[in-house]
Amino acid sequence: MTEVTRDAIRDAAAVIRPHVRHTPVLDVDLADFGRPARPVALKLECLQHSGSFKARGAFTSLLTRDVPDAGVVAASGGNHGAAVAYAAARLGIPATIFVPSVTSPAKAERIRGYGAKLVVGGDRYADALAASEAFVAGTGAMTVHAYDQPETLIGQGTLGLEIAQDLPDLDTLLVAVGGGGLIGGIAAWYRGDVRVVAVEPEGAPTLHRALAAGMPVDAPTEGIAADSLAPKQVGQLMFPLAQQFVAESVLVTDDAIAAAQLSLWEAARVVAEPGGATALAALLSGTYVPEPGERVAVLVCGANTTAVQL
Repeated sequence: MTEVTRDAIRDAAAVIRPHVRHTPVLDVDLADFGRPARPVALKLECLQHSGSFKARGAFTSLLTRDVPDAGVVAASGGNHGAAVAYAAARLGIPATIFVPSVTSPAKAERIRGYGAKLVVGGDRYADALAASEAFVAGTGAMTVHAYDQPETLIGQGTLGLEIAQDLPDLDTLLVAVGGGGLIGGIAAWYRGDVRVVAVEPEGAPTLHRALAAGMPVDAPTEGIAADSLAPKQVGQLMFPLAQQFVAESVLVTDDAIAAAQLSLWEAARVVAEPGGATALAALLSGTYVPEPGERVAVLVCGANTTAVQL
């Protein structure tokens, strides 16, 4: 099995560079959000192709593995499916995407718009995953897992490399967590050099419960960000990385996430889906309080939403 190392992440970054954006960093002051003054950097990965960081893992998987004639299949709450559909379309590969019924219309339409076959498989991500596995067994298509696959972790780790290039003096990075592919890849890059803080909704405390139990365990799959941050368990591959290199795990309420989503739009004119605003919610709600002088960045990781209608 491919190891999730810094060298692997560097190699992947070179492979996917022609296909992904180097997303910008926006320097803001929390005073603009109605909080005590403090400079904060926002890494706007919400501006990535397909609307989220997931494009990194998708391109890494499709460009470093042997894809069969049957194409690729993915189970997704929406963002991973959109990313796989986007990457497959750009590379001329057939794609079938299984989503649960909680997937937002914005994400479903994005998947269809990229030309993939969209299949609704059950009410939650775990249902869509089971349906996708049955499809693979019958067709021989290649699975691109949303978070529990080395190539996915390595691809998402390229975002850690990019943040390190953008913000070399960073102390702390706040990252939203669903299945853990993003924070696992970022943790694998930083390896403790930066304080990585996991932020999850109270209704889906997947990593939080796993860290408390010492192993991945089932968690609730509810809340405002259920289409992106609510698998039953975190990935087996990311969990040892989280145990070793994630400094802290905090939980935020749905109200705090919604408020952060609105604040991003009103104060910075940045559109984020609930999952994309979750990390910022920890700062704005006071769930995470930095030390004086602590240099903090927040990863705004997704923007596939219809919350802002123009």
